[in-house]
Amino acid sequence: MKTAIISLGLVLATLTGFGQAALPKSKSAPGAKVYIISPAHGETVGKTFTVKFGLQGMGIAPAGIKFDNTGHHHLLVDVDEMPDLNKPLPATEHVLHYGKGQTETTLTLEPGSHTLQLVLGDYLHLPHDKPVISRKIRVTVK
Repeated sequence: MKTAIISLGLVLATLTGFGQAALPKSKSAPGAKVYIISPAHGETVGKTFTVKFGLQGMGIAPAGIKFDNTGHHHLLVDVDEMPDLNKPLPATEHVLHYGKGQTETTLTLEPGSHTLQLVLGDYLHLPHDKPVISRKIRVTVK
């Protein structure tokens, strides 16, 4: 029991900041690209809309599953400054995790202008060595 508690503590410490420099970054495949299939940049959408994720040159694997040349999507919504790409991506209302391997999502946003961008994360939610990041798109919610 004591060993299990110590092990859990070490895992939590690693994932929350202590020892993050030691986290191994997975390599991305040469030429890998992540992109937003839809909506298109500049599109006007309803308050609730679907975002479809695209990936080229790598595969999708759920968080916690380590396979070479794979990752899972993280959608950045209205993020002006990119999170630290040397740490696991934080789960916030602006950094959405799709760790089950999802390739689309339904968003509900307030009317106005919004930005969307994808970052591929590895099994630890860590951006790859040579990060795979989409261009940022802007949509208008009516």
